[in-house]
Amino acid sequence: MHTIGSWLQLPPADYPYLRALAHDQVFTQELLPSTSQLALSDSATGQLQAYFRELVQERRRAPGNDPVSGWLRTWDALAADREAADEAVYLLALLVFLAAPETTSTMLSTMVWLLLEHPRQFGWLRAHPDHVPDAVEEVLRYDSPNHIISRVAPEDTMLAGVPIEKDRMVHLMIGAANHDPRHHLDPGVFDIRRKAAHLSFSSGIHYCLGAPLARLEATTLLTALLGRLPGLQVSAPPVWAPRVGFRRITELRVVPS
Repeated sequence: MHTIGSWLQLPPADYPYLRALAHDQVFTQELLPSTSQLALSDSATGQLQAYFRELVQERRRAPGNDPVSGWLRTWDALAADREAADEAVYLLALLVFLAAPETTSTMLSTMVWLLLEHPRQFGWLRAHPDHVPDAVEEVLRYDSPNHIISRVAPEDTMLAGVPIEKDRMVHLMIGAANHDPRHHLDPGVFDIRRKAAHLSFSSGIHYCLGAPLARLEATTLLTALLGRLPGLQVSAPPVWAPRVGFRRITELRVVPS
């Protein structure tokens, strides 16, 4: 939250509020959300829309040296329609924000959990810190922060022998693809020394815009953890949010050794 908030130059006092809204909003992207979860998502979405529309108007009134002001200047130079520019920048700012505090925070907490659950690999990584990027990729493969992505077919098509009608929504199981034995030897084994290809950032035109930032955050956190808390141990099983697609640890108790 601090990373994306400081980049967008949002008031730090708003971080807890925005983080809570991001956690609630994601329920709309779950595989089988409950009625109460959808209600939470709808409320959070409305509040986020109002917040970021107002943010765009603030930057329009008082532009600065920040991404939102820069996007406004870019759109204004491309077209004369200020209203259309404001809408485009609002959608971009909201997208960039929503992608950051949910999936990245999930990846970071899962990474810590997995490494502490595999102390021999954690110890090996302390002796071989140059393999931290490999460990990050294996975390992304082994337990992706988002196990499901949804796509809508633009036309009638055939996928792997299965007919899909135009406008039909298809749920793609990223978690299963990352454990495909045709692409990974012993896919159920967590191994930070493997060269882990994965689809956790999607691919093609849908490839995650924030992938480099997420990798940088994970590498930074893991490097600091190895240096500052080398003897960290889990003291209780993690508590998981009631989700299917967006797995999230809500509590992980640890102790220094």
